[in-house]
Amino acid sequence: MGTIGRPGTVTPAGVPARTRERSELAVPAGADARIRKRSELVIPVGALSERPSTEGNVRSESAPTITRGLALIFAFVLAAMFALVGCAAPAQSSSSSSEAPSSSASSDSMAPVNVAKAALRLTEDYREGFVHGDKPAEFQKYIVLHDTEGDGEAEGVINYWDGNDARVAAHFIVNKDGSVWQCVPLDKIAHHAGFGDEGHNDQYGTPEDGRDDMVGTQPIGDWAPDYGMNAWSIGIEMIHVGGEGDYPPEQLEALDALIAYIDAYYSFQSQIIDHKAWRTGNSDTSEEFAPYLANYQNHRTHD
Repeated sequence: MGTIGRPGTVTPAGVPARTRERSELAVPAGADARIRKRSELVIPVGALSERPSTEGNVRSESAPTITRGLALIFAFVLAAMFALVGCAAPAQSSSSSSEAPSSSASSDSMAPVNVAKAALRLTEDYREGFVHGDKPAEFQKYIVLHDTEGDGEAEGVINYWDGNDARVAAHFIVNKDGSVWQCVPLDKIAHHAGFGDEGHNDQYGTPEDGRDDMVGTQPIGDWAPDYGMNAWSIGIEMIHVGGEGDYPPEQLEALDALIAYIDAYYSFQSQIIDHKAWRTGNSDTSEEFAPYLANYQNHRTHD
């Protein structure tokens, strides 16, 4: 991020050292009973005694009654079976329905933005004081890259930001080991870019439209009065001190993955710039980052 606060400010060890240029950062019941009741009606008690006692007459008159009774039993047994099948069908349908959300959830988990996010070693540590307004997708234009100008890790940097009154922060910090911390949601404004050169609001298409509350800002001079960039961008800090060696491969690969996640989140590519493009005289990003910046601007990875 470069420097944020007032000239001469001394920061704790392990956190950004230069801060003067920053200004923000799931058998139907009774079925058996019905079958028994029907079987009791087949041959009434005493029916055979009222008939002639000849064997032939008994056979000729009672046999049809027995046949009808058996037919009724058979019919009711079939009916009961169909009823059971009918009850089982909804249960099967319900089971199929319960699997659908699982399939849908699996599909959602494979969405590009989720795949991209899963590729990050991401810690989310949101701080309410870092939010300065809403930034819906239609207001996202830029990814602004910064150096912290200190060797302290992301957690300490976030705690430092949260402990002063400037209410500065970037959305993300990338550690040298490739771990990434996020302290501001993507759809919120963070004060990371600060004031820019006169005319830069127009040059970059970042008007001050009232979405940024501008709480905690401190003007730095008439030469840098423009304050639109924060409301139109995502800020990314890299733990790095200019002039003290190269950026580790793990850090650069994490930055590659982070930019891919931001692109997937918005479903479009934001323009990549560094902090000094917004305000003349900023030190970040460092000279040693220049070839990487060119690659990011050309094809969105460091190599």
